[in-house]
Amino acid sequence: MSDKGLLKKLEEISFRHVEVGKLIVDPEIISDMKRYVNLNREYKELEPLVIAYNNYKNILSNIDSSKDIIKNESDEEFKEMAKLELDELIQKKDVLDEEIKWLLIPKDPDDNKNVIIELRAGTGGDEACIFVEDLYRMLTMFIKDKGWKWELINSNEGSVKGFREIAISVAGQGVYGELKFESGVHRVQRVPETESQGRVHTSAITVAVLPEAEEVDFELNLVDVKKDTYRASGAGGQHVNKTESAVRLTHLPTKTVVECQDGRSQHKNYEKALKVLRSRLYQAEVDKKDKERAEQRKSLVSTGDRSAKIRTYNYPQGRITDHRIGKNNI
Repeated sequence: MSDKGLLKKLEEISFRHVEVGKLIVDPEIISDMKRYVNLNREYKELEPLVIAYNNYKNILSNIDSSKDIIKNESDEEFKEMAKLELDELIQKKDVLDEEIKWLLIPKDPDDNKNVIIELRAGTGGDEACIFVEDLYRMLTMFIKDKGWKWELINSNEGSVKGFREIAISVAGQGVYGELKFESGVHRVQRVPETESQGRVHTSAITVAVLPEAEEVDFELNLVDVKKDTYRASGAGGQHVNKTESAVRLTHLPTKTVVECQDGRSQHKNYEKALKVLRSRLYQAEVDKKDKERAEQRKSLVSTGDRSAKIRTYNYPQGRITDHRIGKNNI
């Protein structure tokens, strides 16, 4: 695309950004929550391109000015300064060209959504449970490093150590777009803590990264949801034994079951479970509409078998392998 063509494209985007900015403060739009949320999301997505457009305009203008000086200025020293400036401006333009090309690539509409991450032990017994905890800690450290926020939703401890399953919610800018490729079977090869003979074992867990559905994304009819309460299990002292704070939600039409027991408040556990349920049903709805995506997700997370892996963590050799791209030490 030529400079003029790219500038025109960016100009159209800038006009749309201004138009959307006016719409989201319109009382009529604000009263329509679904439309308001969609427009607000579009406004935020267009913002980086508008910033790039303004920078691009300035660079092109300065390039023209430098060329004009080189062509018409009689002072050699002044012309030399203009040439140096022109070289710098061209380099900046080349970098910005690449950035804009990436920004113009159509994005997954869910990329800016928050996520629900579910980790479950697959093959490998107690070692798989231990690896669920290890990967959970690795993910939360990465999330903290990115400046995102996370919250524990649900966990079920293993018989010896670790967790049979654990679920967290993560909130931040572009979370789903960055974490969605973690969905799949993660395999580990190492000497387990439970191994007395020093032999290397292979275990596997499944990771599912789901875009968090908002109420405007998926209308969940609460008439179809059965709510059960029970006493939470695991650590927690006397509180665990005396109050029915744990919540189990069952979506009757699809038989989807969600549990949450990590909060002390039944109300908060209910809200968390409802968020997970809505996200699961939203994902199922998206899968129905997009057959290719459904087949991919099914192949990634439908089994915890060691052979269906996307990534292997080999402790003895200090190696991580991503099997989708055939690359080691990623």
